[in-house]
Amino acid sequence: MAPKDPLLGTLKVCVLNLQSDGGMVTDANPHLACCCELLELVLRKGLQQPVISLVHRDYWHCFEQLTHQDTCGRLSALSLVVEQTRVCRKLLSAQGRGRYLLRLALTRRTLPQFIAHLLHTPRILEWYSPAVSILRNEEYVEPFVSLLLVLSQIEFHLDMQNCSFLDDSWLLPVCERYEVVPCREVGLVLRYLSGRVFVLNLIPGSQAHVDKFICPGDIIDEINGTSLRNSKSGQAGLVLSRLKGYPLSIIVLRWKAKDGTVYRPLVKLLQILRTENPTLQLCPASSQQSAAKDKSSSPSQCLKEGRIVYIVQFLGKANTGMFGDKEVLQDAIRIVLQKKQLMKEVILDMKETHLTCTERSSNLELFEHHYPEISCVGRYSQPDYTIFAFCVASGHSPPLTCDDAIPKLLQASCYWLEPASSKHMIGPFHRDSPETPQSTGFCCVVLKASSIKECEEIVCRIATGFKHTEWFV
Repeated sequence: MAPKDPLLGTLKVCVLNLQSDGGMVTDANPHLACCCELLELVLRKGLQQPVISLVHRDYWHCFEQLTHQDTCGRLSALSLVVEQTRVCRKLLSAQGRGRYLLRLALTRRTLPQFIAHLLHTPRILEWYSPAVSILRNEEYVEPFVSLLLVLSQIEFHLDMQNCSFLDDSWLLPVCERYEVVPCREVGLVLRYLSGRVFVLNLIPGSQAHVDKFICPGDIIDEINGTSLRNSKSGQAGLVLSRLKGYPLSIIVLRWKAKDGTVYRPLVKLLQILRTENPTLQLCPASSQQSAAKDKSSSPSQCLKEGRIVYIVQFLGKANTGMFGDKEVLQDAIRIVLQKKQLMKEVILDMKETHLTCTERSSNLELFEHHYPEISCVGRYSQPDYTIFAFCVASGHSPPLTCDDAIPKLLQASCYWLEPASSKHMIGPFHRDSPETPQSTGFCCVVLKASSIKECEEIVCRIATGFKHTEWFV
């Protein structure tokens, strides 16, 4: 009976677990990291170091040299994998590049071809010790190749952008994409530490503070395709300044792992940040991640496409004629309440440039308004303070599109944020204009939140939404 190598036996169990799971293998699969680590151990076993060299040899160097030692001319697919790995700016070490290549080869099902060509390339195969290596042992290499063929039959769908920590660990952080519309400022206070760009705080009133997507302690990994791995101090600011006025797509690495604990490779770095900034709060109550975790216990909020949306009661509407300033809100709310209309449970979704209201039971959209169309917003001055309303332009003329409604509204109004925070209102100062359509009036939309805090938060978000879209439109 042929002797068994313990690495191959463990790898076989791991491969069978992946196969038994069925379907597509993603980064969430609990057996993936173990399988990759075992493949790495097999490829490193018996790999000899050069006698005179300042570079520590790793299995990445074998794959990299494989394309240069090609004598058969059939390595085009493998060369693409090697080149994509080589040019990835998020990888700084041979270990990181080797791990990236293994993940990419699993995704493209090319790992068996890599090993087959390595076994037929003597100049590289001689780097392995015949006495220790699995690759140079005829009894071991055949079952190893068979396991690779089984892996090539499994469909892997791995996030190749999430690779900045492969230099340090096979354990990957939670990686999410933050989409930002053009705004005055994103509002991130950053700290550059050990080649990472950490978020220390969010500026109150900024876009990031309103969206509640990024949390202190998270890492800005990439902005619009530009990697910030190993970036110098101030580089993120330079990237953002070049992209001012453009939509942003930011790759965020979370400090919190999938199981709710601190992502292990970040423990020491976060300790340094806490020492430098004792007031650093890693888990703010308003974080998007906390909301996702607690959404089952908080029926008044839910997640939609990565945003927090609110479940509120739609009480009705009231026409206010040509008056759209904040003084009409209280009377309009009273009129709606006196009608005692049947309340509807709706989902209020406040996006970057507009808000939508959808009936929860039927998924029917009741209305959609861009922020500059809203003339004022405020709460009802009653003891519970959970009823709020906003005035929006309406009229007998056909509804205007975003492109033509907003300029006409801006000609008629000058928007400002009232400093008296106790009233929580914003409103316009109207002036007559011959260009303003005479048929245009205002309508007051009345809704009810589940709590005073949530009502105040919604009012502030609507007000801030106007501040962030006013200049851009």
